[in-house]
Parts: sequence; C-alpha cells; structure tokens
Amino acid sequence: MIEMANAFFSGLYQVFTWSTFSLMMIGIFVGFWVGILPGLGGPTTLALMLPFIFKMSAVEAFAFLLGMSAVTATTGDITSILFGVPGEPTTAATIVDGFHMAKKGEAGRALGAALMSSLVGAVFGALCLAVSIPIVRPLVLTFGSPEFFMIGLLGVTFVVALSGGDLLKGLISGGIGFYLAMIGLDPISGIQRYTFGQLFLWDGIGLVPVTVGLFAIPEIIDLAVQGGSIAKEKAGELGGVMEGVKDTFRHWWLVIRCSALGAYIGVIPGMGGAIGQWIAYAHAVQSSPNKERFGKGAVEGVLGPGAANNSVLGGAFIPTVAFGVPGSVIMAILLGAFIIQGIVPGPDMLLPPPKGKLDLTFSFVWIIVVSNIITVGICFLFLNQLAKITEIRASLLIPFIILLIYLGGFAEKNASEDMLVVLGFGLLGWVMVKLGWQRPPLILGLVLGPLMENRLFLSTDNYGPAWLWRPGVIILFILTLMGIFYPEIKKRWRSRGKLQAQLEAVGVTLEERVEEEKGALRFWDISFTGLLVVTLAGALWQSRVFGYRAGLFPWVIGFPVLALAVVQLGLELAGKAKRVISGEGDVGADLPGEVIRSRTMSIIGWMVGFLVAIWLLGFSLAVAVTTLLYLKIVGREKWPITIAITLISWGFFYGMFELALHIPFPEGQVFAWLRP
Repeated sequence: MIEMANAFFSGLYQVFTWSTFSLMMIGIFVGFWVGILPGLGGPTTLALMLPFIFKMSAVEAFAFLLGMSAVTATTGDITSILFGVPGEPTTAATIVDGFHMAKKGEAGRALGAALMSSLVGAVFGALCLAVSIPIVRPLVLTFGSPEFFMIGLLGVTFVVALSGGDLLKGLISGGIGFYLAMIGLDPISGIQRYTFGQLFLWDGIGLVPVTVGLFAIPEIIDLAVQGGSIAKEKAGELGGVMEGVKDTFRHWWLVIRCSALGAYIGVIPGMGGAIGQWIAYAHAVQSSPNKERFGKGAVEGVLGPGAANNSVLGGAFIPTVAFGVPGSVIMAILLGAFIIQGIVPGPDMLLPPPKGKLDLTFSFVWIIVVSNIITVGICFLFLNQLAKITEIRASLLIPFIILLIYLGGFAEKNASEDMLVVLGFGLLGWVMVKLGWQRPPLILGLVLGPLMENRLFLSTDNYGPAWLWRPGVIILFILTLMGIFYPEIKKRWRSRGKLQAQLEAVGVTLEERVEEEKGALRFWDISFTGLLVVTLAGALWQSRVFGYRAGLFPWVIGFPVLALAVVQLGLELAGKAKRVISGEGDVGADLPGEVIRSRTMSIIGWMVGFLVAIWLLGFSLAVAVTTLLYLKIVGREKWPITIAITLISWGFFYGMFELALHIPFPEGQVFAWLRP
C-alpha cells in the first residue's frame, strides 16, 4: 500500500516538472484547436505528432500526446454547440440539443453545461483508471465474441430511443448504418462489397465525412433559409454560462451515471467515445420523465454526452495499459507511442518501481485530470466571446462553415472523393430531418458495424449455433428487448393515464375515444421509404455472391431490416404511419413557401458550387474565390467587410493546413490542364 501511494504521488510530481508540464501545455494548445476544427480529428493529429516523441522521456511523451487527446472531446463541443458542426466525431451527440440551445440564445448555458460535465467526466474516467486496473482483467475476460456482438446490438437499440417515439424508423435507420459499414473489402476474404468498382470505397465510408454531412449540412441549409444569425435571441452573458455549470450539479446523478457509462464503454475494446456519447444520450432520454424536450434544446442532452465523451478516455486506457489491448483508435496510436518508448504494456505497468512502472501509469491519471482542468479554465475565460459568435450574421458565417465541412470530409483520409460523400450524406440528412427519420441510429450502426460483423463471424465459427444459448447472450438479448419496448410501453402507459384523467374530468371515458390521430400520408414519405425498400432489396440480392464469410453479416442484418422497411412502407400506404417531427423540420415556418424553396435551392447550389470550385481551382484558391462571391452576391456585404473576411478565411486555411500541417491538398484541375 505504501509503495502504491509513493507511486501515486511520484506520478503527480513527474507531471509538474518543468519539461513535462511545458510539453503538456503544448499538447493542450494543439488539442484545443484540433477539437474546435471540425474533421481534423484527434487520432490524425496524434499520428502526425508521434515522430516528435523519439527524443522525449516516457512521461514527457505521454504528457504531450495524452494532454493533446484529453482535450479534443472537450473543445469539440464548442463547434457542435455554436455551429452544429461536430469538432470531433465523439461530439456529434452534443449537436442534437446543444445547437438548439444556441438557436434559442442559450449558447452560454449550453457551453457551461458541456464544459463542466466534461470536466466531471474526465475526472471520473481518470479515477476509474486509478482504481480499476487491479480488478478489470476478470471483468473483460468474461466477455467472448457472442457477448460483444450482443453488446453492439444493445447499443443500437438504446439509441433507437432517439427516434422520437417512432420505433420502426429508428430500427431501420440503424440497419442502414450497418449496411454502410459493410462497404469496402471484407477484412478476411478480401471480397469487394458494394464498392461499385470505385477504388476509394475499398476502405469503406469514413465516419467523419458521414457524420459531418448528416449533421452539419442540414443545419447550414436551415441557417441559410431562416437568415439572420444562429441565435434568434441574444446570447446569454456570463450568467448564462454559470447557469450551465449549475445545471451540471442540478443533474449530478445523471452526469455521474453517464460518466460511468462512458468509462465502462471505454473499457470494452473497439467501442470508444463515438459509441459512448450516443448511449449516454439515449440513457438521458430514457431516464427523463419529459422525453419530448429532447432534440429541442434540453440541457440534459448536453450533460450526458459531455460527461461520457471525457470519461471514455480513462476507461479506454485500462485495457491498453493492463493487457496491451487498445480500447479505441486513440489508444491504438498511443500503443505505438509505448513501442517507440520501449515500454511493454501489461503487468509491468502495474508494479511499483523499481520492478515496474506504476508511477508512469499514475502519471496518466494526473495528466488527464490536470489537462482537463486547464482546458476548462481557459474555455471559461473566453466563453462570453465564443457565445457571441452565434449573433454574427449567417451570411458571414456560412462560407467559413462550408469550408470547415468540406475540410472535415477531406482530412480523414486526404481523399477528394470523401467531399462527395459529405455532400451526398448532407442531402440525405436534410431529407431525413424533413421526413421525420432520425440520424443518430444510422451513425451508431456505421460505428458498430465492423465490430459486430467480426464478433458474429467469430461466434459462428467457434461455437456454431450454440452461441445463441450462452447465458450472457440470453441476458443481453433480454436487455435488448427491454431497451426496444420498455420506453414505448412506459410512454403509452403514462400518456394513457394522463388522457384518462383529462377525459374523465369532462365526463368522457377512454373507450369512447375511438378516432386515432393518423400521420399525414405524403408523396415524399412513400417515395423515400419505397426507395429504401428497393435499395435494401438490391443490396441483399447482391450479397448472394459474397460467399459465407463476406455474406454472413449482410444476411443476418439484411433480412430483418428489409422486413421492417416493407412494414413501414405498408403503414405509409395505408395511411397509418406515425409522422414524428422533432421540430428540426420547422425552420422558416413563418416564411412563405416560395422563399423557403428559393433559399434552400440557393444554398444547395452554393455548396455544390464550392465543391466544383475545389475540383477546378484547388482548396486554397477555391476558399478565396467562393467566399468573396458568396459575401457579395448572397450576403450583399460591403467591399471592406467582404475583402477582410475573405483574407482572414484564406489566411487561416493556408497558414494552418498548408504551411503548418502540410496536408496534401489536390491540385486544381485547371492547373493540370494548363500544365504543358
């Protein structure tokens, strides 16, 4: 016990040596901006920074790298709340309610809630790392491939709670995400699946382009349609920020539960923050007595993901340090740092000096805690200024946000085709919002798909059909059914009781109310669902030539999802389908229909034009040209403002991404044509 206490305080001392602390501050500075810039990505930046740690000591290297990665989820919430663009894929869930709070003039409150819950989550995750390492091994080893498959299925059903009461659409949306995860080369057999002869699809569809497209483009279309600024009301002053801090402690039990969820999901290898945020959000929805507030600016929808995002890091470190099994992409890259430093994860990391490196392990705990405290403190100093960004005219922000959207899509794999993916999924996301289809289950299906496919194959290969009868699988299956049906039953029972009381007050019994409200039967609803049925049927038909290994997951997922889509189409044709709109589709409802259509087509045209400009002129020149044209033609800004913003946008882009980060942007096609 004394040796462990000595290692604990030795880790603290090492963090606060001058060289280590300075490198941690540099890492925090880099991570701060990486988190704010949509799409650049913590894992990508970590990989770029690995060559710099060769000359550092072990604690210095991890202070630099871990300080950088510890803050990206925290600062990623800033752009998610202010612009509706996820700074990191792990902060996409914050958009659902955080951006709506910003629209209502509560940006300061949302940011305060996100930052304080992030700090609580980070400290909780670090404490989990400190106390759980000796006992985590038996916990992780109790799960085999069948249980991991069922955990993935359970995660999707949790997020179906986000479907706004439409269970069927939520399940279909998750199934679409599973299908998207199958695109590319099968990792075992090497068979191409749904690549359509396109080389860039061999690696599959990236999570960042899909996430940015689904969530950012519908928001920018709505911003262009409504005009004005992001916030319809004045952004709150510092009092609004402190109100968000108070919200963290008003809902402290929710924050702790979501922190625990994030830490546990981090422990499970391959899950990570992209999954933890949605499960935490789903838990916040399920545990709330007022579910109808979510998706419209509920502060609990910010607190849950904020806490889980940051506790995941501490949880993910547990299997990495104890067993050398990376719990996330970031942990896989940090495992490379272990190798560079000549450190072997495992029992050696759990033994006190001089036999082991327990002091280094405890230094990880302190780095996570200290770096998050510093980051949150810095953010609070500038939150008033950040919150006021939402009061800037939309015409001034839209060119910059379009730049960030396409940059986010390109940066993951440095592939120009991914910008087409961003645009395509942006239009899909906009249609889903208008027709009442929820996007989060699709994202989670895309994230979980590869993990679930791998576990399904291993389960059937090792156990045959017998894996279905394992006790852990049965328990998780029961929990899955509860996750699907319990919220619906509870909602109907509560609404039945309220309705009964209201009707009895006027002398009417519930049985006398025979007329049900039916969703409006619309041409576009039927067309969209019909297109989904045809697409799913075509994908299932194509999978017949994949063979057993590559076709197992498409068959297991494809038949149920196709059946659900056919049921949904039948309900819509019969006029019995529910049409649940979260409120996102009502932007500009006070405007004439012709104005809405005109502005919608205009902003879609500009986004397509921006992409064409990038293809013709290259990224750097396209930024300047399109920004200048948009500000003058659409924004009708004065020349001094137009030129100033154009130069700022181009200078930021060129200085950050071309000079500093040396990202290999493609040459414009015009210059290729002009080259002799």
